[in-house]
This record gives sequence, C-alpha cells and structure tokens, in this order.
Amino acid sequence: MPELRLLFLGAGAIGTYVGGSLAAAGHHVTYSEQPDAAAAIAEQGLRLTRDDRTTPVRDFAIFGSAAEALAAGPYDACVVALKSFDTGPALDGLLATGADLPPVLSLQNGVDNEPLIAAKLGADRVITGTVTTAVGKPGIGQVIEEKRRGIGIALDHPLGQRLVDALNDAQLNAVGYPEPGPMKWSKLLTNLTGNATSAILDEPVGALFADRRTYGIEIAVLRECLAVMAALGYRPVDLPGTPVRALALAATRLPRFLAQPALTKALGGGRGDKMPSFHIDLHSGRGRTEVSYLNGAVVRHGEAHGVPTPVNRVLTDTLEALSAGTQSLDTYRHNPDALLALL
Repeated sequence: MPELRLLFLGAGAIGTYVGGSLAAAGHHVTYSEQPDAAAAIAEQGLRLTRDDRTTPVRDFAIFGSAAEALAAGPYDACVVALKSFDTGPALDGLLATGADLPPVLSLQNGVDNEPLIAAKLGADRVITGTVTTAVGKPGIGQVIEEKRRGIGIALDHPLGQRLVDALNDAQLNAVGYPEPGPMKWSKLLTNLTGNATSAILDEPVGALFADRRTYGIEIAVLRECLAVMAALGYRPVDLPGTPVRALALAATRLPRFLAQPALTKALGGGRGDKMPSFHIDLHSGRGRTEVSYLNGAVVRHGEAHGVPTPVNRVLTDTLEALSAGTQSLDTYRHNPDALLALL
C-alpha cells in the first residue's frame, strides 16, 4: 500500500509504539521531541517489544523542535498522543512556526481534545482516534506492548480509512468507526473505571470493585457517564479488544451479585500489579493528573445538558486538591469511609 508521511508530536509511550510500528512497516515517520530526548533517540534508535520480541527501529527522522520537523515535511497527518493538559501549548507551538500544518490525528484520552484542535486549526483539520492497547515505556525510545487490543479511527475525515489501512499494515489492529462521538465517549467510560478512586485511596482497582463500599462509588461514576452519553445521543460501542457494551450492561442492568464479581475479575484481575494512570501521576509527585479532562469532562458536559454528576464532581475536586498539595495524601489513604463521607 502507498506509504503515509506522518509527523509524531512527541515520542512518549503511544507515540513511540505507533510511530515505531509504522516505521518498521515502511511508512515515513518523523518525530518532534525535546532536544535532549531527540538527541538520545537519534543516537540509540527505538526499541519496540511486541510478542516477546524486541525490534530495533532506525528508519525514522527526529528533530529537537517543531519548526525543524515541519520544515522536513510535508506530511499527511500530525499525530498527537500527549496528555490533555499539554494539547493547547503544543498546538500553539505548531502555529507559532508559521508553517502549513497537516490534519491532526488525536490518539489522546478524553473527549475535549478534538474540539480544542478544531477551534485552533479548523474542524476539517481534526481526525479522531483512540488507543485501547496497553503500552509500557521503560525508558527513552523504548516501549513494550503489554496487551494488544487495537486502535479506533473515526471515518468522518477523508484520511480516516487510509490511516486504518496503514495501522493494520503495521499489525496494530485498527478499526474504523463511522462517528467520533460514541467511540471517544466509550473510551472515556473505560478510562473512568477505578482511576480516580485508586489514586485517592491508594488502592488497586481490583480491591475497589471487590469492596462493597467502593464498588458503589465506581458504579455511580459509570452510571453518571452513561447518563451524559445518553443526553448527548451516544450509545456505547465496543472498541478494539474492549467490550464496552458489556461494561455498560454490567453497570446498569445486571444485579449486583452477578455484576460485582464479574467486574472485579475483568477490571482488576487483568491488571496485575499495574496501577492506573491517575495513581501513577499522583503518587510519583508529578503535581498534576488528567482527572479534570476525564471525570471533569463528565461533570462539564453533564452541567451543559442538565445531568447531575455529583460523584464525578467529588472525585475530580478531591484528586485535584491532592495533586495540588492542598490536602494530605493521608486523608483518604486506605480509608474509603472518609471518601464516602464526602459523597
């Protein structure tokens, strides 16, 4: 198939995984990274571990600034897999170069990145995507495919099908979706499971679903999200390797004696010792999580459509306070009753 020319904004876990896989499959991949990281990756290349086999990848270009990377174009698309709070500054940096910008493919979590990209670049410059494969990043330029699920791409952009074909050429299990909204909100639903509560209580996801008290919190989080989706006119859709409709069914229709053990096994058992992203960000002292872009998005869209979302609001406000250091981590650590008192 004809190769795609893609610019990856950053070589984080998803950028390295997707870009490295595409480069190994013969597509033209360029990265824009911070100067120090760019120099290290240029020297050592990428190391991509999939199916217990590590592949060195060197057939790519990398630059220490967006201006240099854009000057090496043109590109069919720019791929963004940054944290949501970095989206605005990254786009401003691209615009500041004065270069002609390609359409932007967002592979980010959350539902508000694409509207921001559209506001800054134009609605015709946005391609909506989502990644369900679990990827680890042990070092600069190194990624490990922990569990292959796949990538979803919305087909409402003319480049959508070409991207699906290219990603499948790289064996990334891409699936096209006719509408971006149900796809992105379905991914948001999965991102919410145990994420904020795990960080606040310093507990693994499996323990949250096994405990009757915290199980109720998690089900309330999902039900609020599903209510907002319904107000938006979106139904859950299954994502690559991810049965989202079954999750929604368990949260809303199944009796507790069936749903709780099933969700405990499905959402906790498969994680092993790996904690969710909010827990990693909070307890590593990064000072910021994406909670306002995930649970907070449920709150904002709920307000806009008259849907109450009190549990997502409390989790958002509490985790923001813990991240900012205005509340002690010990306030809620291993103490579900303290969190329940807020609810």
